[in-house]
Amino acid sequence: MQAGSFYSSERTALVSQIENCFLHKLGPGKLPKLQEKGERRIVSAVSPHAGYMYSGPVAANLYSALASDGVPDTIVILGPNHYGVGTGVSAMVEGVWQTPLGEVEIDSAVAKQICKNSDIIALDDSAHIDEHSIEVQLPFLQYVYGNRFKFVPISMMMQDAETSKNVGESIAKSTDKRYVLIIASSDLSHYEPQRQAERKDRLVMNAILKLDEEELQRVVELENISMCGYGPVSSAIVAGKHLGAKAAKVVSYQTSGDITGDYSQVVGYLSATIAK
Repeated sequence: MQAGSFYSSERTALVSQIENCFLHKLGPGKLPKLQEKGERRIVSAVSPHAGYMYSGPVAANLYSALASDGVPDTIVILGPNHYGVGTGVSAMVEGVWQTPLGEVEIDSAVAKQICKNSDIIALDDSAHIDEHSIEVQLPFLQYVYGNRFKFVPISMMMQDAETSKNVGESIAKSTDKRYVLIIASSDLSHYEPQRQAERKDRLVMNAILKLDEEELQRVVELENISMCGYGPVSSAIVAGKHLGAKAAKVVSYQTSGDITGDYSQVVGYLSATIAK
């Protein structure tokens, strides 16, 4: 559990921390207002996963947009496997995850269907024990939606184009007419000078805006971009297109330098939506 490191371990302090992200000068500038009957146009999204003091305001911009779009039945969260534990693509299909804001139940029916539709995704809890990329999304989701949603965690160690396509298509086949939101958790360039990070991150964002997962995979490889979750983002694009998405939008892009003032070695943070 990442409480106490990536985000506060105490409920009141965590709520304050999240609200400060929304009110931050790099955030939306106001607290989100949940629209129960929103249009549900957003199919997929990209959110960063650093400590809240660094990437929280960028994430808050995404969660403000999601709050205006209605309440999903299930949220599939795709994250990179940073620690090399577990199988190539690892899903959990039962149980609950706990944060200081309460418990979030895994949607067993959807999780099992996703695994059934894929010959790559394995049932494996071990990949999720120490991984932060999925967990750090949950407090924001709990703040916005309360206990109105279930989720499916999928950790991707393998992030190649073929694997990403398989994962994305498997998710799209498993929605069963319910509103399933897909969130890809990823940071962009890691520990690059600001200008170099911005140049490389712009290539990533251009591929996302084109809804072109193949271009995303290509530029990450050719430009040696240290984006940790290019596979999850590729899968989110694939699933989004299968579910009717027509356009992507960059909601917010900043770097750690915009928070710390140190632009010598930055990490890029992106929030984006993929919508019908």
